[in-house]
Amino acid sequence: MLNRVVLIGRLTRQPELRVTPNGVSVTTVTLAVDRRPNQAGQRETDFIDCVLFGKLAEITSKYLDKGRLVAIEGRIQTRSYETKDGQKRKAFEVVGDNIQFLTPKPRKEDSQDGFEDIPEPPPDREPQNEPF
Repeated sequence: MLNRVVLIGRLTRQPELRVTPNGVSVTTVTLAVDRRPNQAGQRETDFIDCVLFGKLAEITSKYLDKGRLVAIEGRIQTRSYETKDGQKRKAFEVVGDNIQFLTPKPRKEDSQDGFEDIPEPPPDREPQNEPF
């Protein structure tokens, strides 16, 4: 059996970092993921909750902001809970085990962490296709 999902979308809000009583870092984000255009050419958007744990949670909350484009790879998880008024509910979320930042980091004057951007190669130079 296989339970894998890859999502590409924009963060709809700032990542929320919290720490469990056991000391595990947890960050929750919501991704706005566009569907393919329908026959009328209109796009619909799904808003998908994602949860990240440990070091990945800390990095996400530290370096990502609302609106940034990311790819999250993980698995779909369901959980059941009961509301305060006794109704049973089911939640679906993606538990991420890999994240890729797909938009460049803001320029230094826009950034609050003090890191500088990596300079782009000169325009007359062809990009190198070297393996990672």
